[in-house]
Amino acid sequence: MAMYKGAASEAGRAMHLKKKREKALEELELRKKKIEEELKLSTMENKFAAHYDAVEQQLKSSTIGLVTLDEMKAKQEDVVKERERQLAQRQQERELQRQREIQKKREQQERQRRQIAALSFKLEDEEEEEEEEEDAEENNNCEEEKEEKDDSPETKEQDEEDEDRDGA
Repeated sequence: MAMYKGAASEAGRAMHLKKKREKALEELELRKKKIEEELKLSTMENKFAAHYDAVEQQLKSSTIGLVTLDEMKAKQEDVVKERERQLAQRQQERELQRQREIQKKREQQERQRRQIAALSFKLEDEEEEEEEEEDAEENNNCEEEKEEKDDSPETKEQDEEDEDRDGA
């Protein structure tokens, strides 16, 4: 593509227009794809598929010859109940599968949490805790030393003198 030759301000304007055109083309492509997906024609098999009723088909295959109305109704009820039972079973299987997937996701998330917890900076935390414990021990030792100094005879005499001055 040829570069624009002209004033610098015009070059900036030309670049801006070029970017604007590119964005417009991208938006146009996105809209085209969206329209294609919405209007996407199904396969030929689906276009001309006949209505298929499993209950009707099973009833036809199980009925041979002339049958009384009561027998036909009984067979029809049996077939309908069988079909409902099959649908209920499929629904339960789908629900179980969905629950398994949810459980797997939860387990995976829990595993990730554990890994993250294991990878966190616990070593530094432990070091900090150890340092805090050491500092606390040093402070306790310093306080004990101060108490020992306070129990010395010289400090007792000073305390007594201070009490006498305060009392007088």
